[in-house]
Amino acid sequence: MTTTDPRRARDAVVDPYKGKWSTLSNTTLGMLMASIDASIVLISLPDIFRGIQLNPLLPGNTGYFLWMLMGYMLVTAVLVVSFGRLGDIFGRVRMYNLGFALFTIFSVMLSVTWMHGSAAAVYMIVMRVFQGVGGAFLMANSAAILTDAFPPTQRGLALGTNMVAAIAGSFIGLVLGGLLGPIDWRWVFLISVPVGVLGTVWGIINLKDNGVRRAARIDWIGNSIFALGLIALLVGIVYGIEPYGGHPMGWTSPFVLAALLGGAALLVLFVWVETRVEAPMFNVQLFKIRPFAAGNAASLFASLGRGGLMFILVIWLQGIWLPEHGYSFARTPLWAGIFMLPLTAGFLIAGPVSGYLSDHFGSRPFAVGGMVTAAVSFFLMELLPIDFSYVWFGLILFTNGLAMGLFASPNRAAVMNSLPPEQRGQGAGMGAVSMNSAMVLSIGIFFTLIIVGLAGSLPQALVAGLTAHGVPPAAAHQVANLPPTSSVFGAFLGYNPVVSLLGPSGVLAHLTHAERVYLTGRSFFPRLISAPFKHGLHEAIDFAVACCVLAAVASMMLGKQYINTAGPTALAASEDSLPVAPYAGVVAPVELAGEPASD
Repeated sequence: MTTTDPRRARDAVVDPYKGKWSTLSNTTLGMLMASIDASIVLISLPDIFRGIQLNPLLPGNTGYFLWMLMGYMLVTAVLVVSFGRLGDIFGRVRMYNLGFALFTIFSVMLSVTWMHGSAAAVYMIVMRVFQGVGGAFLMANSAAILTDAFPPTQRGLALGTNMVAAIAGSFIGLVLGGLLGPIDWRWVFLISVPVGVLGTVWGIINLKDNGVRRAARIDWIGNSIFALGLIALLVGIVYGIEPYGGHPMGWTSPFVLAALLGGAALLVLFVWVETRVEAPMFNVQLFKIRPFAAGNAASLFASLGRGGLMFILVIWLQGIWLPEHGYSFARTPLWAGIFMLPLTAGFLIAGPVSGYLSDHFGSRPFAVGGMVTAAVSFFLMELLPIDFSYVWFGLILFTNGLAMGLFASPNRAAVMNSLPPEQRGQGAGMGAVSMNSAMVLSIGIFFTLIIVGLAGSLPQALVAGLTAHGVPPAAAHQVANLPPTSSVFGAFLGYNPVVSLLGPSGVLAHLTHAERVYLTGRSFFPRLISAPFKHGLHEAIDFAVACCVLAAVASMMLGKQYINTAGPTALAASEDSLPVAPYAGVVAPVELAGEPASD
């Protein structure tokens, strides 16, 4: 009679979820680094431009400012779907580790910029784009790797932690940029290098690919059409923010209109092509899965409401509130990041908790509740005066952070749980592209609302204020006729707006000392801009409220908890996949993909 050694019996079964916490640590580190680098430049741009000896506010230079700011977001938005698909074909861990390595290499390349002026700006924009390629590999594959690594009953917690790291990193970057930029602008990029080296080596040694890998041809036609369409659309949005001719914005420019319409047409063509090729870059049939479609729609609306408004709040702080409360314009970028920290705190608290709870109670109540709470917090923000009490502002920011964290984790878990195992990479990529594209679009919308509000009444206010303090009428009218974009960008970059507007003309040198001190002080411009800014701010907040309501409606369509169990769990770490024990712990109601989710 033979007996079975219990230890051998245990060893004969491969645990598909072994090492899940190490996987969570590595992917969270990657998402944190990628998101920090997306925003760290935002606050440190003044120090970067001073370091390369370029004034971004001079005519012809604003393009450098916009591309330095938005180029990273644009390239990640364009590439995440394609890179997610590559992960499905060649292995998600392999693509993820490649992203870590690329990100690290181009962080070094950015820090060794040796040129000055426009040549340095062009070099840095190109390096920033390639850094975004690495970021796209990380963003496209981290959620899919986590979904493979964790059982369904723990995915909400894992994806919630990962998502919160991504969103919180965008605010942590604001503070880091403000701290490192004044020391040496090169540290803004060097700070990522040790983290990147650690993450790359750790990932190569430790990460295991538990995903289902399916060999397929690369859809070159679909990839090309999608990239061209999205690039055209996002480039049109970027240049729509800039002045055109005698207009404060560029939305009437033939180039912008052609880019927007052409990009939209190419994306429609992309959808048609993907339904007819043998191995599509993106399987549009996934949108027949109700939680996937509803979750991505909700994420799109939430990003539209959140993305641009964060920039507007920074301008509110830097251009008006902080100077009026004793902070010099040069110090406002750092302190704007610090005063935005309650938002990050709310994310950090609510994200993992709501992800954990959604594993047990489903995603819908938390996603809906988060978006409703976010809409209320935005409405409360509209009730604040321009010169607010920070206690109330901080509480509203904290509430908004809680709301967004409450929404983000369950939403991501619902989307990833709904995907077939072999298509999680491209599904995660589509979620990332909708979020990143919405962020760029949101910035365009919110900047437009603010600048249109300023264009209506700022010129008259400038003429009256400047002439009342000794500026000749001709010079005052010349400054007032400049596009408001310069004033907004100046406040955003921490420049003294009046010095930027009047300095090149030499008018300040001919004023009395008292007039010069008052005009360039911390009160004149903030008080001048407050009323025009308030009008645009309220319209922007109304738009954010509407987006949150639409996101709540879309979240209502998620249905009950749904876990797609199509296909066996398999290991793809080598050519010969090892047999694994199927996971038997699915406790949530299982619905067939493509059928309406039960309520």
